[in-house]
Amino acid sequence: MLPLILVGGIPNLGKAAEALKPPEVWTSREAVIFGLKNSPNSRIAFQRIAAAQAAQAEADALLKHPRLDLSGFYGQTNNPLLSFGNILNQGAFSDDIDFNSPGQTDNLNLKAELSYRFYNGGRDQALVDSAESGYLASQAGLKEVQHQLGYEILKAFYYIVQAQDQHEARRAELAAIASSLEVAKARFEAGDLLKTEVLNFEVQKARTSENLIIAEHQKDLAEKSFLNLLGLEKGNVVISSEDESLLNAPEVNNRRERPELARLSAALQGAEAELRRTRGNNLPTLDGFASYQYDYGWINDGSGDSWAAGVKVNYNLWDGRRDNAEMVRKEAEYQALVEELQKLKLAINLDIEEAVLNYQQAVKRRSVTDKMVEVAQESAQLSRERFKEGVILSSDVLDTEVRLTDTLVRHSAARANHRIATANLRRALGHQQYMTTTEELLEN
Repeated sequence: MLPLILVGGIPNLGKAAEALKPPEVWTSREAVIFGLKNSPNSRIAFQRIAAAQAAQAEADALLKHPRLDLSGFYGQTNNPLLSFGNILNQGAFSDDIDFNSPGQTDNLNLKAELSYRFYNGGRDQALVDSAESGYLASQAGLKEVQHQLGYEILKAFYYIVQAQDQHEARRAELAAIASSLEVAKARFEAGDLLKTEVLNFEVQKARTSENLIIAEHQKDLAEKSFLNLLGLEKGNVVISSEDESLLNAPEVNNRRERPELARLSAALQGAEAELRRTRGNNLPTLDGFASYQYDYGWINDGSGDSWAAGVKVNYNLWDGRRDNAEMVRKEAEYQALVEELQKLKLAINLDIEEAVLNYQQAVKRRSVTDKMVEVAQESAQLSRERFKEGVILSSDVLDTEVRLTDTLVRHSAARANHRIATANLRRALGHQQYMTTTEELLEN
């Protein structure tokens, strides 16, 4: 398996995808794994995690670390106030200086300042909590993308299988009608069959050819959709026949937390942290600072250094009720997310119930079509033999061929629907395809 390249502790799928090569023959499991790595949706989600992780580090730096600034400048002036300040900072004061006109001075100033916010009403901690919630939400968002992507890839995969089966059924129908047409022509030439009977076969052959063209088109579209989901622009799609028991339907009570529920829960925590940060705007701030500076002047040939240290308290008594308005807005956003979470829980419960019912229907439907195929194949074979013997009319054998093809098409649809319903049930219950989690699937 291709190892993911780590950048800052986060898998870099962009570089890893460059080395990915599609297999010559696709299995559904290989398709899911390939898509999880190569799909643009996965790479976008990973970049969102990287951005959230950077925001978390940024917020953490504000809370835990002081700030150190270095600055420097050089300038000249004849402004009395500024020139006198330069003279004092450079230690070049003398009694003969005219305070009203100290003359032109220059100054090179180098300064280092250390500052730290001791208290700001909990805003920094709330910012850290908000950033952490954003990071958790982005991780859950990745899992949400991967779970949905895994299901969509399997659905596209089985649509290809269905399209190929139906294409093969149309080809078999066309071959069977062409064979019966040859028999009809031979019987017509022998004077044993009417011309209209031969024409019936000609018309049905044309209809079947049209259906075959449609089936080929559907197969091509299914393959294009499959490649698009995998992040591939083009390629040959060769599907492998595989053991269907690899993809198991989990028990209904075997549920895992749905990724979208985890994402919205993290977003709710972030909204609560943002609300706390807004409330902190009504509290004072306490900052500490310490600085050291060095001054040098070439005109006066003087130099000196100085330092300063202290604390500063700031309290906003009135801001036109802007902070209160912001708190009302944040509270409304928080409550809206609470309702969104409840709405999502209801939607997930309905999604699971629908997935269970669809799976149960798919199992029954497949069982019925399995029996239908056996009967239709035997009936078609008997009809062909009886037509050769001249026992039945062309309309009878054509009806039998049409029923057989319709049965095979229904059977292929039922098989694909059963597989898709199994994958959908896994998605609804919070399971990744073939494994409980995405991590397990990628590791195995």
